[in-house]
Amino acid sequence: MTTEESTTVPLRLGTRRSKLAMAQSGLVARAVEQITGRPVELVEITTYGDTSREHLAQIGGTGVFVTALRDALLSGEVDFAVHSLKDLPTKQPDDLVLAAVPKREDPRDVLIARDGLTFAELPDGARVGTGSPRRMAQLNAWAKSLHKRIETVPIRGNVDTRIGFVRDGELDAVVLAAAGLSRLGRIGEVTEFISTDTVLPAPGQGALAVECAASRADLAAALAELDDPHTRAAVTAERTLLAELEAGCSAPVGALADLHADGTGSTTVNELRLRGVVGTTDGSTLVQLSTTGPVPASHDAAVALGRELAAEMLAKGAAGLMGERAL
Repeated sequence: MTTEESTTVPLRLGTRRSKLAMAQSGLVARAVEQITGRPVELVEITTYGDTSREHLAQIGGTGVFVTALRDALLSGEVDFAVHSLKDLPTKQPDDLVLAAVPKREDPRDVLIARDGLTFAELPDGARVGTGSPRRMAQLNAWAKSLHKRIETVPIRGNVDTRIGFVRDGELDAVVLAAAGLSRLGRIGEVTEFISTDTVLPAPGQGALAVECAASRADLAAALAELDDPHTRAAVTAERTLLAELEAGCSAPVGALADLHADGTGSTTVNELRLRGVVGTTDGSTLVQLSTTGPVPASHDAAVALGRELAAEMLAKGAAGLMGERAL
């Protein structure tokens, strides 16, 4: 291939077909075009998670949205792929490389409720839709702390479908990820941003993963310019916690690593704090702990932080609360 051809031949970006996946991939595509000077075309891939109508907890969650994309990478059908990082299995295949983790969007969960209600304003017995056991566990625990009862209703579908359950009066509220709504330009429909002190997000929530074949060292190096080291350190700690708990993507595990001051009175952000939670879906029992490490965090330091917190949570009985354990 000549130099001229190498700058005009499009790079093929593998993406799921949903509106959200296409929006996320479009953001990355434009950034890659600026970095490489090459056009990027989106190649739509249908995954098992997109076609199955079963709830994620039933089909296992782990890898159902990424396997087809990874197969397309390894076959050469696409040059690189963009995933929601929370969908990635924690074990990275040797023949693929996580070339970039761009700067994270808002990791919080949000509530979209009828009549503009907040969670505290929902009536007793309100029906709240979510397909996530993690959210179910923490939402039920939150309701108990407010001395009210909610019914968590398992739902699936894209953002339009989920919000439609509220618009049609089938549900009183749904809980979604802030990042997805932001990327779709629909953040104005949120009735409450849920504090991470109340509900911890899924490990990696709000972050994207840019993946390519390990054999494409030149492409991996170019994509690495999109990497945000603080985001990568944070999600490495979160995903290590998930892996050490031997929990899959659909287990009721929440985790968030964030930068904060060390509490000595200094306003300088100098610690990486990792918080984790595991609970029963009815909210009756939660194990929630945190630990901190220094900033900047290397890969090894982030891994150590995740392992440390997982060991503490397992010692507190986390294994018995997860239901599903990844093999």
